[in-house]
Amino acid sequence: MLHRAPQSHAEAGPADDQPLALYVHWPFCVSKCPYCDFNSHVRDRVDQDAWAAALLADLAHEAAMLPGRRLGSIFFGGGTPSLMPPATVAALIDAATRHWSAATDLEITLEANPSSVEAARFADLAAAGVNRVSLGLQALDDAALRFLGRAHDVAEGLGALDVAQASFARVSFDLIYARPGQDEAAWDAELARALGFGTGHLSLYQLTIEPGTRFATLAAQGRLQPFDEDLGALLFELTQARTAAAGLPAYEVSNHARPHERSRHNLTYWRTGDYAGVGPGAHGRRGGMATVRHRKPENFLSAVQRNGHGLQSEDALTPADRASEALLMGLRLTEGVDVDKIRARTGVDMILDERAVDRLIAHRLLWQDGPRLGVTPAGMLVLNSVLGEIVA
Repeated sequence: MLHRAPQSHAEAGPADDQPLALYVHWPFCVSKCPYCDFNSHVRDRVDQDAWAAALLADLAHEAAMLPGRRLGSIFFGGGTPSLMPPATVAALIDAATRHWSAATDLEITLEANPSSVEAARFADLAAAGVNRVSLGLQALDDAALRFLGRAHDVAEGLGALDVAQASFARVSFDLIYARPGQDEAAWDAELARALGFGTGHLSLYQLTIEPGTRFATLAAQGRLQPFDEDLGALLFELTQARTAAAGLPAYEVSNHARPHERSRHNLTYWRTGDYAGVGPGAHGRRGGMATVRHRKPENFLSAVQRNGHGLQSEDALTPADRASEALLMGLRLTEGVDVDKIRARTGVDMILDERAVDRLIAHRLLWQDGPRLGVTPAGMLVLNSVLGEIVA
């Protein structure tokens, strides 16, 4: 028995056909949020000239390892890259488009905090070449923002959103839901308000307690209770229905967009295309190699000064690793994966537990359409469990 896919797969191109993506990591933040396990650091002083030079050198090294490629996207992530001087952003964009030929519709995204100070830089960042911004609103409730450790309030965040929409061609923003004390009615109202702002992309994440964070410490002390799983599932289903009705259906488990506003950069990750990772802690994939940069900012700078790049390691992925990664990443997408193409690209035949696949199809947690395999909306509720059962 096959559970057929409810959507078209016209956009599901093979990873091999994709242009290169570039990720640039800016590691600095004004403060560390209690839920954040990203590579972010608070420093009293940042030598902007030294950091611009180091990132440009690291980029030049990676470009030398990936010659002749067409560049499809650049993503400035962090940390808080909206704290970068616009001149540094412009220099990195200029260097990237000299190292590689740029696609005519090159997508250049920058993550930004919605503070009035950073919003004042938006026009200069747009002039530098940024054409898409991802805004970390995180909540539309002042008490929730305080709980999440955010420095802005709702009014300041929405002011920054207005500036972003006036400055950039494309705008996305993040919200965190399934917060302690949040019920279905409260999230429904907050999400409805968010959908009313007219952006073409939303990233909607359930709050998770990550190891090593302040929230993990509070949870271990019994001072923070994990969100009820059943209520979390209800809010997830509500989120899928609300966004689909508004014309921004899920295309990945936590990302929702109009058809032509999907993040092309993130799709490169999920479709396991090549991407260059530059800056502290940045990961990359090039030609079957996994690259990792030094994580601590000071160690990264020292490595660049010593070696001309910030690489900590570069390791060849085995065919089995590449096949597993293609499944684990691709099955996050509503379009699913083409299993035959993964087999052909990696040379690995037994990449799935076929009996588990058949069982999960029968339980309508997976769908199959010819060689394409995907996770149903019900399966997305328990995605980690589904992946753990089927990926060999």
